[in-house]
Amino acid sequence: MDRPRFQKAFLSPRFWPLWCGLGLLWLIVQLPYPALLWTGRALGALMYRVAGDRRRIARRNLELCFPEMTAAERKHLLKENFASTGIAFFEMAMSWWWSRKRLASLAHIEGLEHLQQAQREGRGVILMALHFTTLEIGAALLGQKHTIDGMYREHKNPLFDYIQRQGRERHNLDSLAIEREDVRGMLKLLRSGRAIWYAPDQDYGAKQSIFVPLFGIQAATVTATSKFARLGKALVVPFTQERLADGSGYRLVIHAPLEGFPGETEEADCLRINQWIESVLREHPEQYLWAHRRFKSRPPGEPKLYAKRG
Repeated sequence: MDRPRFQKAFLSPRFWPLWCGLGLLWLIVQLPYPALLWTGRALGALMYRVAGDRRRIARRNLELCFPEMTAAERKHLLKENFASTGIAFFEMAMSWWWSRKRLASLAHIEGLEHLQQAQREGRGVILMALHFTTLEIGAALLGQKHTIDGMYREHKNPLFDYIQRQGRERHNLDSLAIEREDVRGMLKLLRSGRAIWYAPDQDYGAKQSIFVPLFGIQAATVTATSKFARLGKALVVPFTQERLADGSGYRLVIHAPLEGFPGETEEADCLRINQWIESVLREHPEQYLWAHRRFKSRPPGEPKLYAKRG
């Protein structure tokens, strides 16, 4: 995709409310990091009370994935998850507008040598990630150290789309945004030795997926990871991130490339991916995007797992 460009139309009155909101957000994120964490938790507490549909979806996901927890434990986890989501709102703005130096002070990166080795060998990399609430700031921190391309869906509001892409791409001017439907373009980049951020942890519908267990539940799991790795002749490198509890920043880990991947069957590959996802989510479940209806698609004959939206 072409680099985002400012348009005169962005100055028209219909965009003034958004400009005001963005200006207020810019002012807030000039606060010290500890104050932003506190403000984010307060926003999360408000969201917990008013975002009824999202709260019900997240609660249902926690019931399905952690049946061994007591109701009180899951409620506490749910509130912590909304607190993490509130913090993520300000982390997004931090990644857009903080200076590179200030932002880099929060990064604790491990395993960068795996990406560097692949780059020296001219191997493409599928950086296999998850939809954590820290997704935006994690990508920004890693982007300061290594060029990472990403799949991208254009936002409906052109001004917000411009601000978002400007904020994301400033960390590494060599990075590229790839339309989500541009499979051919993605494969071309992988074959040329680029690293592409990709998350296979959401429900994209039964047509693009096969059903394999996740937390003991049959989950529609995309087969694209195997196909991209095979057709793009790329390594699959798991990538995890977490917001550190002591307030010192973020731990980003680039793990060793998966060995023997893709395997003999797509089903075996999808199962392997889901087992990895489950192990990662058990470590920091409060920081994951549970408000997504991960088990929306069901195998033929199985009942739906979510109530109708209110």
